[in-house]
Amino acid sequence: MIRKFSIQIIALAVCFTTAANAQQIKETAPGVTRVTVGEVDQFSPYNLLQEKPRIEAMNKLPAVEISVDPKSIRVEINARGAVVHIPLGNSEELYGFGLQMNSFRQRGLRRRPIVNDNPLNDLGYTHAPTTFYLSTKGYGIFINTSRYTTFYCGTHKQVKGDKNVNTGAGNSSALSVADLYNKSNTQSGEVIVDIPGAKGGDVFIFNGPTLKNALQRYNLFAGGGCLPAMWGLGIQYRMKADSKQADVYKMAAYFRDNHMPVDVFGLEPKWQTASYSCSYVWSPEYFPAPQELIDRMKAEGIKLNLWEHAYTSPASPIYGALASAAGDYKVWNGLVPDFAGKEARKIFADYHQKTFVDKGVSAFKMDECDNSNIATGNAVWAFPELSQFPSGIDGEQMHQEFGVLYFQTMYGNYKRSNKRSYFDIRSLNGFASSFPAALYSDTYVHKEYIRMISNAGFSGLLWSPEVRESSSVTELCRRTQTSILSSQTVFDSWYLKSPPWLQYDRDKNNRGEMLPNAKEVEGKIRRLLNFRMSFIPYLYSAFAKYNQEGVPPFRALVADYPDDKATYNAWDEYMIGDNVLAAPLVDSASSRKVYLPQGNWYDYNTNKIYAGGRSYTIETGLDQIPIFIKEGTILPLAKPLEHVEPNTKFEITCYVYGANPQPTELFEDDGVTFDFEKGISNTVIINWQNGKGKVSRKGNLKKPRFAVIKWIKI
Repeated sequence: MIRKFSIQIIALAVCFTTAANAQQIKETAPGVTRVTVGEVDQFSPYNLLQEKPRIEAMNKLPAVEISVDPKSIRVEINARGAVVHIPLGNSEELYGFGLQMNSFRQRGLRRRPIVNDNPLNDLGYTHAPTTFYLSTKGYGIFINTSRYTTFYCGTHKQVKGDKNVNTGAGNSSALSVADLYNKSNTQSGEVIVDIPGAKGGDVFIFNGPTLKNALQRYNLFAGGGCLPAMWGLGIQYRMKADSKQADVYKMAAYFRDNHMPVDVFGLEPKWQTASYSCSYVWSPEYFPAPQELIDRMKAEGIKLNLWEHAYTSPASPIYGALASAAGDYKVWNGLVPDFAGKEARKIFADYHQKTFVDKGVSAFKMDECDNSNIATGNAVWAFPELSQFPSGIDGEQMHQEFGVLYFQTMYGNYKRSNKRSYFDIRSLNGFASSFPAALYSDTYVHKEYIRMISNAGFSGLLWSPEVRESSSVTELCRRTQTSILSSQTVFDSWYLKSPPWLQYDRDKNNRGEMLPNAKEVEGKIRRLLNFRMSFIPYLYSAFAKYNQEGVPPFRALVADYPDDKATYNAWDEYMIGDNVLAAPLVDSASSRKVYLPQGNWYDYNTNKIYAGGRSYTIETGLDQIPIFIKEGTILPLAKPLEHVEPNTKFEITCYVYGANPQPTELFEDDGVTFDFEKGISNTVIINWQNGKGKVSRKGNLKKPRFAVIKWIKI
């Protein structure tokens, strides 16, 4: 055990001399050990981190157990770059490496977390190439580099130091194709990390004692998890790309007249005079009166989210100013701002502050920051890796960090304005836990979308499985269910004239041919969206726990049940908060197999009790919610609202599951400012004892948001 730190960090540095370099071992925060050999890159994720570690919160975690001896980490520096060797026990399973689409358990794989929007063949390419992994032994490893890096996850042994004794006849006696290949490498006792071009190795160890605790330390070290604006947890609807101002008004009227919940409208590329590259200027043809649009939507309770990317068009007012603060290669004839330097950040941020944030634009969707189409060979969508920037960062490192630097530049405006937001973004990287931004993709494979919800939680990331068109009403409903059980519920109709529930077929939708049972389908979707709105108090409080304690609101079962080996490959179900297990159905399925961990669980739709430690085949209706509630839970669900405002008061019904439920806490603040960081908030404590419910508050928020009006014992 290691004793806990005081709030003032005591940094203890111990140096061990190797032949070529001095190995430095330093405790950088409670339960976080840093091992450094050689030179650390200037533009590493840690050096780019703007938030401070949440030391007090880290001190409250369980006492640390050392799962990896820092002295056992070996770094080689050679002509190629740096190689890091990290011990790996035979029984350990590994998870993480950012937003992996095609894999879940990472042991035995070769991972290359390189930023890319089209990650083919399970190479490790991803929208969020985080060089961080977690072990079931109860620790996390972060490699502090922005270079293209390869991880060999227990696949190889280095001959150096191995006596290499002849132990047999090799594979000559193999009886099958499976036996033919020597599988001994999959039990290698180390993770090998190859970092070409690096002049040193820099490793952060996040100690447990459990996988979940290690993950908490990582998130708290990065500044704590994000707490989005409360309206961001409602419904976002993105308009067709060529929509005009009158079309937005018409769509707003449709949503409100038909009582379809919506909090955010997203405007796609055509809102600008130029979009590939971007001008950041309202199109007088499509949006002749932008301030009228913003004000009118505000009156309807609808926030505006604007699509853009950072490649700056010659038609942009800031093009000239950026010319000396951009990379030496263009994209779509647009400048690539050097967001690693102060000058480009200031030019870009100041313009957006004055032109959009101060005018009432609530959020941005940041596209094309993910080295698009590297896997397909189409290089015109991004700048080359050989690019150079005035700050000194090169193209490879800029690609890996572009989304992070872009977001920091943009979100700083909202922080300075004391306005919270919730962004959409195509790329992030390490230490992005504090960013209220949901990742999204142009890929559209439903099972991958579900896997990414589980995987995102391993790296302090949020994932948005957008809903677009579908092949049937069933698929549309299944995709909607997945979306409402994720960090952000988004319908992206950028190529659909009408909402997909009125016509899921793209061509028919745009010809105005609605489904014969469109109103019936609309009703199903409305019921699903109403659940999302009811779920906001629970979900918002889960995000508050993320912010304060580092516990991801969406996480794989193995994070909560690391001793249950049945959870090790459970990628298609996940926890939401502490008490809700989500098990989405894929595409047109009417049923699925669900594994429930230890304890008793209630089917939300039927209230049937299932004993944990077993798998069941479950059927879920198209307008039902595929979730299970842990016994002992008080689940607070609000009366559905059509949108969320700062003065919204949620009328809550508490559903009590089991005879002896644990108290539930709700986080209560204004939902839109950073005043909660100054302590202006309440904790609402909901309890059930002796057959009666009780509600109490502690805090100093003068206008409560939550009112418990009803109790239902299940």
